[in-house]
Amino acid sequence: MSCLHTGKVLSEGEGDKWCIESQAVLRHNRPVKKGAIVIELENVAYSYGGGELLSEVSLKLAPGSFHFLTGPSGAGKTTLMKLCYGALLPTAGYVRLFGADVRGLDRDDIAIVRRRVGVVHQDVKFLDHLAVSDNISLPLTVSGRAEDAAGGDLDELMNWVGLTNRADALPPELSGGERQRAALARAVIMSPDVVLADEPTGNVDWEMSQRLLRLLIELNKMGKTVLIATHDLGLIRATKAHVQARVLRISNRRIQLAGADL
Repeated sequence: MSCLHTGKVLSEGEGDKWCIESQAVLRHNRPVKKGAIVIELENVAYSYGGGELLSEVSLKLAPGSFHFLTGPSGAGKTTLMKLCYGALLPTAGYVRLFGADVRGLDRDDIAIVRRRVGVVHQDVKFLDHLAVSDNISLPLTVSGRAEDAAGGDLDELMNWVGLTNRADALPPELSGGERQRAALARAVIMSPDVVLADEPTGNVDWEMSQRLLRLLIELNKMGKTVLIATHDLGLIRATKAHVQARVLRISNRRIQLAGADL
């Protein structure tokens, strides 16, 4: 077994210890009922500026599933991702997060639901005056769980994404790959049930994209639902030996199943 963040070959005992530590950091505190749907879009449409971006979109994400979302630039991948965590409301149809219709949720309810969804944005943003470790732990601080950041979990998470030696660095000092790994760590520090990643490998080389993909696959093996928006077909093909995935494609404002299990 190889360590995901260093590539070092681990002995069987070391590998078991690493997996146990990783699962402790990313423990699944709110088990989703078997057979439940974590995110559901039913006949969703979304319009902006007088034009319809998405139409008649229906999608169900089950617990522990792994999906890729593809389509040309401007097809609406980012818009669909935002609908999936309540950042946008549909102009028609229904979006349900963990069984709750987003239209019936107030601002506080949405904030609580979003704690169960970790998002890696396409345009990664940090607070440049804070160290990387403080940026990663910011969701804990905002949610009143700053004491958790002071414990060993943050250190384990930094180690998991291979940023232990960059904990005190400022965001402008990070490389593109380091920024993406920090964004992933920040997205999962609340131990979400779902991880949404919008073009997480768009600004890194192939080697780093494989490294990020392995982290996302490991999250899925821990029971997390994963949805990755990407135009990189090579990245999708690279999952064949690691995870069962479904490929969705946005075409003509609608979503289609692009292929069977990879």
